[in-house]
Order: sequence, then structure tokens, then C-alpha cells
Amino acid sequence: MANVPRLPRVRRWAARVTVLAVLASMLVVPGATVAADDPTDMVLDWNINAINAIGNAPTAATPGLGQPPPLAVIHHAMAHGAIYDAVNAIDGGHEAYLDGLPAVSATASKAAAVATAARDVLLGLATASPAVTASVEALYLASLAEIEASADKDAGIAIGHAAAAAMLLDRMGDGRFGSLAFTVGTEPGEWRPVPPVSNNVFAWVSLVRPFTLNSPDQLRTEGPPALTSAQYTAEFNEVKALGAQAGSSRTEAQTLLAGFVSANPFVFMNRGLREIAMAHGLSTSEQALLFVRTSMSAADALIACWDNKVHWNFWRPQTAIQLAADDGNPDTVADPNWKSLISTPGYPDIASGFNCFTAGTMYAARLYFGTDKVSFSLTSPGLPAGPGVVVPLPGSTREYSRFSDVIRDAIDGRIFNGLHFRVADVQGAWIGKKAAQWVDKHNFEAVD
Repeated sequence: MANVPRLPRVRRWAARVTVLAVLASMLVVPGATVAADDPTDMVLDWNINAINAIGNAPTAATPGLGQPPPLAVIHHAMAHGAIYDAVNAIDGGHEAYLDGLPAVSATASKAAAVATAARDVLLGLATASPAVTASVEALYLASLAEIEASADKDAGIAIGHAAAAAMLLDRMGDGRFGSLAFTVGTEPGEWRPVPPVSNNVFAWVSLVRPFTLNSPDQLRTEGPPALTSAQYTAEFNEVKALGAQAGSSRTEAQTLLAGFVSANPFVFMNRGLREIAMAHGLSTSEQALLFVRTSMSAADALIACWDNKVHWNFWRPQTAIQLAADDGNPDTVADPNWKSLISTPGYPDIASGFNCFTAGTMYAARLYFGTDKVSFSLTSPGLPAGPGVVVPLPGSTREYSRFSDVIRDAIDGRIFNGLHFRVADVQGAWIGKKAAQWVDKHNFEAVD
């Protein structure tokens, strides 16, 4: 991991130290004696617990809030931010995300701190869901049962409570769940809802306060090419040929990649990161640092992504191809019956949210490990048959030797499933890269 000059950042918690210390002392939960050693993979356990609690359907075996990206990714970053601050308060190895946490013994249980911080953030997000609350609480008690009862365990629990309380308070009034909607256009190039989904959702994400960036518009892209340009013509014809639901010129391999990138990356890419962490034998502190960097990079990339979507408000390929007779470009031929391979979601084209997330995650991992060359696999479930799925697509496992290769697949794959012009994918990858670089330069610096 690169060492960079320490840069000043706003310390929002110095005035709240006393309040948090009192809160932490009130919320200590006793645990049972089972294991003599502090568990070393509690961050990985609560990474998947948080993903399930946030993203699973309410009716799933492990019930969740049913939140899709980008909201799920923002909430996941909150959980990992609290986990990181709780662990870092114990070992003090890196710059805190939120300053002002109460002092804690260096021998405090990091496992107890991780479980408590994650549990409290998730309970704060799930106040309206008794089923999710009960599920998280059961998982928490199971985690505590793995840790031997001691003063160190109690200290870990206390700092976990404090870190979660700090995170929940810091994110109050951050712009989540706003009422902003995308402008529905009527002119060539302007976005409008796309059948059969026909939604207009998540525009408010563009106004959410980022975790690390200075503002949502910090990573504004160049936007779309002119509709009469050679670039637009080439990208129009590319997605028209390769991204069609029927009559496409995709190869079998391209269709398989389209299926791979049709699944929720929040789930399967975090699974890949957990496997990488285990393969490299990362300690609890190292796991906490990896996941706070990847989750906050991804969250800020998506916030910046949605700022671009609102700003550029560019139409999707399905709209563009169906209405090409009116775009002023004689080299784009309309097909009123053209449909994307998978249903287009309810927000504009530029930039690609999938690519913002993928690049934010993969570049953050690359910067964490200090190299692009890491071998790992990612397994995507594809797009199984179900409600709203017109064309089911197979899942697959892909082997990688570089983090950047995942980004290249994401750029191509989202064209193959008909959702984006190439410019949207490339600009999304740029946003993710810049978000990860910002986190690397401005946050979580190693300290003596």
C-alpha cells in the first residue's frame, strides 16, 4: 500500500467524545464463554451479514431490507466505516475515519468490536423491519458466543457501540431518501423512462453527501458525444448489433459475459473480496482496512455516478435506437422494435452505475494490495428466470489475474446486455478509478 502525505480533513467528532464515551459505557453486552482465542475473520462474517441484511429480500431465509444498489452500497459503506473505526481505535494503525471515539485498551477484542459496530449500524438502518432486526440480533449473539468472556471482550463491545453511534449520527441528514426525480425529456438525446420497467428512481442519490469526496459533482465527466458525431454513430451501431434482445450478432462467449454482468455486483464482488482476504491471510485489522476502502470508494463512485446521470440526463440505447429517425444523424438507422437484452432500469445512461461500482471496488483493492496482479475468481449467478426477467441469462465463474480485467469485462458486458453506450461504461470506470484514488490519497493513512 502506498504511503502518501497526510492531508487535513474535517474532524467532525471532537466535540462529541464525552457523549460517545457515556453511550459506550451504557451499552456493554455480556457474552458466553466458548472460544479462548479472538476470532480472526469477524470482518468477513459481518461483510456477508451486512450484505444479507441490506440486500436480501424481506422473504428470504435470512431476511433483508431488499435494497438494490446504489442505496445498498451506501449503507454497506456505513457498516464498514464503523467496523474500521472500532478496530482502528484498538490498534491505532491508521488514520481514523471519524475522530473522537473514546479511548480503548490495545488488548480489547477486535472481534467483539467488529460484530458490535456492524450490528448497531444495521439495527439503525432496519428500525422499520422487525424481521431484519431479529435476524441481525441472532447473528450478533452467535458472534459474541465465539469470544471468551473477559474485560477485553467488554472493551471491544464498548468501542463497537461507540463507533456505530458515531457513524449513524454522522450520516443523519446526508441526503438519503430524497424526493428528486430525473427530468423526463422529449428531445433527441434526452432521457425518458424505458419500457417494460418504465421507472424513474434514485435521482436523489446525486445529492447524498459523499463519504470522502468534497461534493457529489467532484467527478463530473465529459458527458456524451454529439448525436451527429462519428463516435456516437460507432457506439450506436455497436450496441444495436451486440446488445439486442433478438437478432443480435453476439457470440456465445459475449452472451455469457452479458449474463455475468447482469447480476448484482454488490453481492458477488464482495464475495470475491472475502475470498481474496482469506487467501492472503489478512488479519482483522487488515480486513477492516480493505473493506472500508473498497466500500467507501464504491459508495462515493455511485454518488458521483448519479450526479452525472442527473447532469447529463442522456437517453438509453433502447430509446435511442427506437427513435433514431429523429436524432439528426443520417448514419443511425432506427429500429422501432429494438429492445435491450435485459430490461433497462429507471435512470439515465451516463454514467454506468455497474462500472462506477466495479471500478471503485477493483481500483480500491488494487491500491490496497499495491499491485494489479492478484489471482482470484468471481462467480456470478447471472440473471435467473423470475418476475420481470424476459430473457434469463446463465451464471458463470470467471478467473482473473488482474483487478483491472474485471473492469474491462464490465465495460464490454454492459454493452452486450444492451444497457449502455460504450461512453457510459468508460466514463463510469473513470469515476470509479478516481473515487478509489481519492480515498487512497486522502483517507486511512498509516500512522506511527
